[in-house]
Amino acid sequence: MAGGRKRGAAAPAGLSATLGSVWRDKHLVLFKAEYTGLVAAVLWVLEIAINLWVIQKVAYTEIDWKAYMDEVEGVINGTYDYTELKGDTGPLVYPAGFVYIFTALYYITDRGLNIRLGQYVFAVFYLITLLLVFRIYHRTKKVPPYVFFFVCCASYRIHSIFVLRLFNDPVAMMLLFGAVNLFLDAHWTLGCALYSLAVSVKMNVMLFAPGLLFLLLSEFGLIKTLPRLMLCAVIQLLLGLPFLLVNPVGYMSRAFDLGRQFLFKWTVNWRFLPEEIFLSRYFHLALLLAHLTTLVFFALRRWKSHALFLLCVFLFNWLSQIITVLFTSNFIGMCFCRSLHYQFYVWYFHTLPYLLWSGGVKKLAHLLRVLILGLIELSWNTYPSTNYSSISLHVCHLIILLCLWFNPNPTPQTESQNKAKRQ
Repeated sequence: MAGGRKRGAAAPAGLSATLGSVWRDKHLVLFKAEYTGLVAAVLWVLEIAINLWVIQKVAYTEIDWKAYMDEVEGVINGTYDYTELKGDTGPLVYPAGFVYIFTALYYITDRGLNIRLGQYVFAVFYLITLLLVFRIYHRTKKVPPYVFFFVCCASYRIHSIFVLRLFNDPVAMMLLFGAVNLFLDAHWTLGCALYSLAVSVKMNVMLFAPGLLFLLLSEFGLIKTLPRLMLCAVIQLLLGLPFLLVNPVGYMSRAFDLGRQFLFKWTVNWRFLPEEIFLSRYFHLALLLAHLTTLVFFALRRWKSHALFLLCVFLFNWLSQIITVLFTSNFIGMCFCRSLHYQFYVWYFHTLPYLLWSGGVKKLAHLLRVLILGLIELSWNTYPSTNYSSISLHVCHLIILLCLWFNPNPTPQTESQNKAKRQ
């Protein structure tokens, strides 16, 4: 009984101490990384109300949902030849994981007809994604809590992509952030499995692949990395097996088509170019070369120099290194994409604050970082895109890329000093 009383008294005392700490630091709650969890929890609850309001008050816009339902309905009716699967917007161009997940949604939403229910399902996807993102920021403590308002509540476009458009991109990113959380917890094999599942929903997740490969090689070496790569490949094979058995060439050419041609009218990032240049294969090859070159430079000059300290730096820094490499790998891909469409914003939206606040340019003030976030949001909300919106997007990308390049190498001494300051 005595022990019970002590435990009962300890909990209120601990809560009282926490509340007291919050009250003492109330003017710094939005600026001190220690309060990431508190601020994130408040915003997450607020997001429940925001999503309900958006679903109830803002008109749904049909873009791809009906096409998704037509595509999976073809599979349900027994068609396993990918070249014969299509919807209103064209042929099915996503891997098999997409088919399975959206088949489940097909049945949940009464063959895709109950769109309102589909919106609520995607609201749940949004809230799960936000939890996973907040956990990443809580673990790394690189970003001041006030920035989380811009990660969720302030973005019209992201809410639209999730609950007003029902694209498959949010599903892929939800799985991706789940994989990233597993990597942070050192569950590398399970994380690779979930990563492969995310790729099977949409190929954009492959933009994280160079960073993930670097991390696996740094952590395990070549020999122990190979089984994890094989796991990713086997998952793709098993998911695609029903379609591979019928028409393997058709499945591979449609589900993993790297040469897809995008329409100029939908581009967000290259509006300032003449259409003939935008469609040029030489332009596409130049972007690919620039993408690969930038990745190699980062891997050899930035990521490799960080990796030299992996055995001697604190755990906190290794967690930050995981996120920095993965998010930077994806961001470099975004910078050199042949075309960005409006739903592609979700590919990197939740990573932008980390990239900005973890950069090494000390003179980049908080206000300027927020301004960059605002300009990027404005560029993605300008419809149709203009010369100015696409140019401003590239300028913002360049600033972030330079900040990442000039990010100082972590050393045991500086990390120890930073930890002492936090304490």
